[in-house]
Amino acid sequence: MAKSTKATYKMDTNTQKVIEYFEKISAIPRKSGNEAKIRDFMADWAKNNKFEYLIDEAGNIIIKVPASPKMKKHPGIVLQGHLDMVCEKTPDSNHDFSKDPIKFVFENEWLKADKTTLGADNGIAMAMAMALTEDKTIKHPELELLFTIEEETGLTGATQLGENVLKGKYLINIDSENDEVFTIGCAGGKDTDMSLDLEYEEVPNDYVPFLIKVGGCAGGHSGENIKCERANAIRVLARMLQCVREVSDMRLVCITGGTAHNAIPRDAEAAIYVPAVSADEVKSLVSCCEAVIKNEFRVTDPNMKITVTEINETPDRRAMLSYVSLEVVDFLRAIPHGVAAYSTIIEGLVETSSNLAIVCVKDGKLHVKVSSRSSEISRRDAIVSRIESVGRLVGANIKSGNGYVPWQPDFDSELIKKCKDIYKKVLKKEPRIEVIHAGLECGLIGKKHKGMQMISVGPNIHNCHSPEEKVELPSIGRIYEFLSTLLGELN
Repeated sequence: MAKSTKATYKMDTNTQKVIEYFEKISAIPRKSGNEAKIRDFMADWAKNNKFEYLIDEAGNIIIKVPASPKMKKHPGIVLQGHLDMVCEKTPDSNHDFSKDPIKFVFENEWLKADKTTLGADNGIAMAMAMALTEDKTIKHPELELLFTIEEETGLTGATQLGENVLKGKYLINIDSENDEVFTIGCAGGKDTDMSLDLEYEEVPNDYVPFLIKVGGCAGGHSGENIKCERANAIRVLARMLQCVREVSDMRLVCITGGTAHNAIPRDAEAAIYVPAVSADEVKSLVSCCEAVIKNEFRVTDPNMKITVTEINETPDRRAMLSYVSLEVVDFLRAIPHGVAAYSTIIEGLVETSSNLAIVCVKDGKLHVKVSSRSSEISRRDAIVSRIESVGRLVGANIKSGNGYVPWQPDFDSELIKKCKDIYKKVLKKEPRIEVIHAGLECGLIGKKHKGMQMISVGPNIHNCHSPEEKVELPSIGRIYEFLSTLLGELN
C-alpha cells in the first residue's frame, strides 16, 4: 500500500484542526460492532478537557460541555454523529479493518483513503465537534455531544438510546454530505435476512469448473445512490448465470457478493461446473454478454468488468443439484432491487427502494440480505413483505428486523429559520432544504425527545460507503464557520 500523502491544499486553521482530529480518529479501527476503542478515545478526550461524560447501556457516549459565560440560560444544543464507519475496500487492497489505520491520500482540495472507505462518514462529525468545543473563541450554551454505535448496520445506538436522556432543545446532526443543504427529513428502513437450504452432489466426470466474476462496479450508498441506477454486481452475476443456464447445464458450487447492507454491491463471483462440451460456448457467451451489459451501464459503471476463467477442481467435485442451481439464480433475479417508487409529495425524492446487498454460501445454506427504505412506513413494510413473498416461494427461512422510523420533516421549525438566516449571513448564499432517502438517526432520537428540533448538516462528502469516498477540505471550513456562529446565536 502507498503511504499517506501530505496535503497540497493550504487549509485554514479551523479546517486543519478538524483534519488533525480526524486523522487521530482514523488511526483507530471502528467497524460497526467494534467501537470500543474509538469510544475510549472520545472518553479520554473528555477527561483531558474535564468534560463530564456517560456511556449508556447500548454503548453510546454522551459528553457534556458546560456553557460559555453569559450563555448558561440559553437552551442546550446536541451535536450528534456516530462512532462507526462502513468498511469497504478494493479487491486488490490488503487493508485489515480490524487493526490497520486508514491511510490518507490528499488530492488538491480533496481527501480520500488508499483503496478503502475514508470514514468521513461519520468521523468528520466527531472531529468537528471536538474542534468546535475546544475553540475558546466560540460562545455556546451547554452542549451535549452524542456519538452512537452501529449506525451503519441498523441505527442500533439510536434505537437503544433511553427516553429523555438528552436535555438539549436543539439537535444538530453532522451526518449530511452537502455543505449547501440542510437535511430535515429522511427515510425509514428495515433489513431482511433469508437463508435457503442447498442440496449437493458429485458432478459428472465430464464437467469442468469455471469462475465468473463481476467487478469494478461503482457501488455507493444504497440510500443516496440508489437513484443513480448503478449496477448491482450480484444482480449482474445472476443475470450472467441465467444466460449460461440457457445454453448449458450449470451447477453452482458457491456464490458470494456484497459486504454491507447499506452499500450497493461492487463485486460478486460464482464458481460453477458446466459440461466440457459447452465450455467454449460458455466462455464466448460470457464475453458477448459482458459487452452488452457494459454498454447498458457505460455511464454509471464505466469500469465494470466481467470475466470467466477455468479454475482448479474442488477436491470432492461437489456442486449444487441442477434444479437447485437454477432455483438460486431465479431467487436472486426475482428479489426486488432499486427504486420502487418516487414521492408524490416532494419532486425527485425516492420514496421507496430496496438493495439486494449481500449473498454468500455458508454451512450448506444460501444467505441473502436485503435492505429496504421508505419515507412512508406502510410502503417500507409493503416492499419488505414483497421480498418475504419471494423468499417463501423458494422455501427460504426469513427474518426481517424491527427497522427504524422515517424522520418526518417540519419545514416551519424555529431551528430551520434560524439556520437559514445564519447560513445566509455567514456564507452569503441561500441553503437548500431537502428530505433524503438515506437513513439518519434524527427520527429515532426525536421520537424519544418530544419537542426537540433537529437539522442535519455536513461538508461535501462524495461516494460514501465505497473506496471512492472523499471529503472536500474547503467545505469543512465552511461548515465549521456556520456551526461556530450558530452555536453562539441560537436561543
